Amino acid sequence: MKKSVKAMRKSTWNFILNATMTLCMSAIIGIGFLIKYTLLSGQDRKEVYGQNVELYFLNMDRHQWGTIHLYLSFVLIGLLIIHVFLHWKVVTAVYQKIIKVQFTKRIVAISFAILCAILVIVPFFINPKVEVIKKGNGRQVTLVTDFDNTLNYFCTVN
Repeated sequence: MKKSVKAMRKSTWNFILNATMTLCMSAIIGIGFLIKYTLLSGQDRKEVYGQNVELYFLNMDRHQWGTIHLYLSFVLIGLLIIHVFLHWKVVTAVYQKIIKVQFTKRIVAISFAILCAILVIVPFFINPKVEVIKKGNGRQVTLVTDFDNTLNYFCTVN
């Protein structure tokens, strides 16, 4: 009887954790869409509204929503760490099943950890390219769809 009560408690906590992670991720996605498509950036505001206006939702502008977006991502990371910790036996069992060779397991695990660390740490060491805005031109927007310039940027030595 005790085992089933403990299992029920564990499954209840697991459900609450997963539901909270899902709500958090949904909020992050929704706020990202809000920032991108509703609370437009300066150049897009001019195009849509004919002048540079401020846009608010619930008395917050896109930058304030961006802060909430960031804080929710920290909460999600914390929940994800708890989730992995609680399911560590399952993670290691599946990993053992997928990769049989011990050396390969170590290489994959170390490579994965290094890649994750790089993705998290590198933004703190990036120096942005700074250009003075020419009077009357407004902010110069580079579209992600400009593949030729993006490809040239990554293929040339700076």
